[in-house]
Amino acid sequence: MVPVQAAAAARPAAATSHARVFALQEAFTRLGGGDQGVVDLAAATGIPDSTVHRILQSGVPGGAVDQVRRGRYRPGPTIIKAAIHAMAHVPGAATTRAILADLHERTGAAALLFTLAPFGGLRRLCTDYAWGQMDPGELSVFTHSLVTHSRSLRTGASGRAILAHLPAPLQRLAFDEEPPNNDAPGALLDDQALAASLAEIRRTGYAVGREEVAPGWDAIAAPVVWGDVAVGSVALAKPAGEPADLGRLAEHTCRTARMLSEYTSRPAPAA
Repeated sequence: MVPVQAAAAARPAAATSHARVFALQEAFTRLGGGDQGVVDLAAATGIPDSTVHRILQSGVPGGAVDQVRRGRYRPGPTIIKAAIHAMAHVPGAATTRAILADLHERTGAAALLFTLAPFGGLRRLCTDYAWGQMDPGELSVFTHSLVTHSRSLRTGASGRAILAHLPAPLQRLAFDEEPPNNDAPGALLDDQALAASLAEIRRTGYAVGREEVAPGWDAIAAPVVWGDVAVGSVALAKPAGEPADLGRLAEHTCRTARMLSEYTSRPAPAA
């Protein structure tokens, strides 16, 4: 497996009881998610074992924490509910559609929005698009690939743009997957090539795919982030034979991704 960024080291113990609750929540993320032991959580936070156990037990009745087995815990359904509420309102569907339509008009390429879908394994799903008068027959080859074998974050500019900006434990999940059964000429099937591409994406801010998802189609994508973690990506797709100014397309794609990132981070308006 290709090495990725190491998890953060243990941090100083939180000073107040409220801070300790949030420190434990953050420790689950730093330790890679899933179920964690009291001893590991205590080591990651600097909070005494007995206090960690007491906090976790207090979260079990309300569903903030699930006790998987003796001494092992994971975030519970109320945490998932809070995340769904947060993500459902930023940005709204009308805002997303208008931003994608503007990107299409500026570039003439198909503009697509992908969202990270962690349920059932890390995947990306196309949740919105704008392609104006582009030929649906031409697009069918590209879009068919996106909803079949190419949903993996390992494949395509849109997937790698997200993967490059995920925490190390989530990156490891993607590297542990079998490479997708993808016969497109530009597919990156080698772990070393994939790791190198992620470093380049972090350096430049965008990903380029040359006939990586489907033969005859190129793409460029930039991550949509909340804080420092990708929650999706914006991609442009165009026939490989058409002349294109990569710098111009990258500029427009990154600009759109930044706009969506700003909407994502912005507090929802009061009801």
